[in-house]
Order: sequence, then structure tokens, then C-alpha cells
Amino acid sequence: MLNGDKLDEAASVLASAVASGQVRAAVIYARLGKWILHRAFGEAKSVDSSFLLGSISKPIAIAALMTLFDQGKFDLDDTVKRYIPEFNGYAKDRVTIRHLLTHVSGLPDQLPENSLLRMCHAPFSEFVKAAIRVPLHFEPGTQYEYSSMAIVLAIEIAQRISGVEFKEFIDKTVLQPLEMHHSAFGMGRLKAEETMACQVEFGAVESGGGSPDSRDWDWNSSYWRGLGAPWGGAHASASDIGLFLEEFMQPTGKIFRPDVAKLMIRNHNPVGLESRGLGLDVGMSTICPSGSDKTFGHTGSTGTIAWADPERDRVCVVLTTLPAGTLKNHPRQLASDRISAIEK
Repeated sequence: MLNGDKLDEAASVLASAVASGQVRAAVIYARLGKWILHRAFGEAKSVDSSFLLGSISKPIAIAALMTLFDQGKFDLDDTVKRYIPEFNGYAKDRVTIRHLLTHVSGLPDQLPENSLLRMCHAPFSEFVKAAIRVPLHFEPGTQYEYSSMAIVLAIEIAQRISGVEFKEFIDKTVLQPLEMHHSAFGMGRLKAEETMACQVEFGAVESGGGSPDSRDWDWNSSYWRGLGAPWGGAHASASDIGLFLEEFMQPTGKIFRPDVAKLMIRNHNPVGLESRGLGLDVGMSTICPSGSDKTFGHTGSTGTIAWADPERDRVCVVLTTLPAGTLKNHPRQLASDRISAIEK
């Protein structure tokens, strides 16, 4: 029988990391059946504090796109070129929307000119133009390469079909229906003082990490916070991400039909390639080794992790300000592992 002591072990990992000065702020939200752990640490004065999600932004953005699929506005095997005619060149006419969402399109993760675009405070439209131009790395569907730029084009398709700017579109189709009140792409309704600053000195190179020259375009800059990049610029609280994951565990139909939710959390890639759902990681054996093959979720380079296991009826979200690449045994992973390993 589960007891609170087991949950406290997960919380103690984050408490120790904060006490040592390793992590400045963290929040954990975990649900195991009827048991819930929800605590804030360090500079996070409330469990509702919002953190930069990094790539956990991706599945939320893709869920917004999938509301259009639910309405019959596109098919997964439609070509990208059908909606973005200027997307052409080597093999690009064979890239499908499904390819974009499962990281097998051939598009790169980051653009060669990524830092320059951010340095110039480029709007989302400039990232779109560059993602359309950039050459593919391989024939679509033949290899797996994690790709933030594939998400850029997927969200551009959502904008072109809906006629609504992506931050507003995601807010109306996902955040508001799920009552994710402490979440936004960009800052939205969030207050700066309720949004935790990343420990950018340890940040990823592409985010300007460790460089004093990048202060006006790094993760904490007003530029990046305002851009709300669909591949990594959302802010949210841990319990809001819990609400998002629960919608796939026990679909309510608030954002799309339950069948669409189920479609997003099953593997779409062929045998031999890394398993991926639509905008979501599925299986997650390296991230959640004690989970089941139905475990789904995502991680973020900003120091975040979120997963749900329908087979064992549990959800885990750990948000920190310490970038993921800082440590091999990152506190987010250690806390997550404690939750995953608990036997009921």
C-alpha cells in the first residue's frame, strides 16, 4: 500500500538540490491514483509558479494543431506543401504533417542562423521563412532526427488553416478549455514576478547559455518571453501540465474527441526508428525506466520533465530552473525516478 513517505522521498530530492544552491526554484506535481504530491521549493513561493517549459511546449502546441484535425481541416498524411506551397526542393514535396509531428521529416532541430535570428529579435515569421528554406538532412520517413523546426512548420500550418496567430490559437483551443490558468505561450496573462527565471549561466548554447552577450535574447530576456516559441517558449505551472497530461489519460473531450487524444499517444514511426506519438514521446524507456510501454510525455532543456502512465494511473511533472544539460543526474530526473519506481 502506498504511503506518503514514498512521495516525500521524491520531494526531498528537490529540497536538497535547492538547499545546496544547485537549483534556485522547483515545483513537483505527482498523482499516483488518489495520492497527490504538490510542493514548491526555493524561489518558487507558490505551487502555481510558472516555469519556462522548453520542449514540453511542443506537445501543447501540437494539441492545438490537432483540434483542426478533429474538425476535418487536414489529414496527417497531407503534404506540408499543400498548406505551405513555397516549401519545395529536394524531397520536400514528400514531407507530410505526420512526418513533422514524429521527427522524421529530415528538418534540423535548430537553424544554422538560430543565434543570429534571436540576436536580431526576429519574429516567429522569420523562423518560419528560414525553416522553409533549410535543406532536409535525409529522405522523409527514413530516419529519426529530433526537430524543433518541424514543429515551426506544423504551427505555421495551424496559423494558415485557422487564420489565427499561434499564441492566441493555442490559448483558445487548449489552455482555456483545460483551465490552465498559469500557462501561456509568451507571457499572456502571466505576471513576471510569478514566472521563474532560468539559470541561464548553465543554459544550452543555442539559447545563449553562459554568454554575457546574449542577455537580450536568452531564455530570460523579454524578447524570448514575448516570442512564446511553439518549440520551447511556453511558460506553465506544474499542475497545469498535470491537467494537460490527464486529458490524454482520461479524455474529457474539452479540446478534441477522445479518439484524437488516443491517436496522439500511440507510436506512429516504423519499426527501427525511435517511437514517437504526435508531438509526444511514447514509451520513454530512457526517461522513465520503471514506466510501462504506454508511458507518454516530454522533457525540456530548461530543466523540466513531464510524463503520464495510463497503465499505472500516475502522472509526474517536475519543473526546475536548472538547465537539463548541467548535470548527468539532474534533480528533475532523480525526483521523477522516485515517483516512477514507487510500487502500489
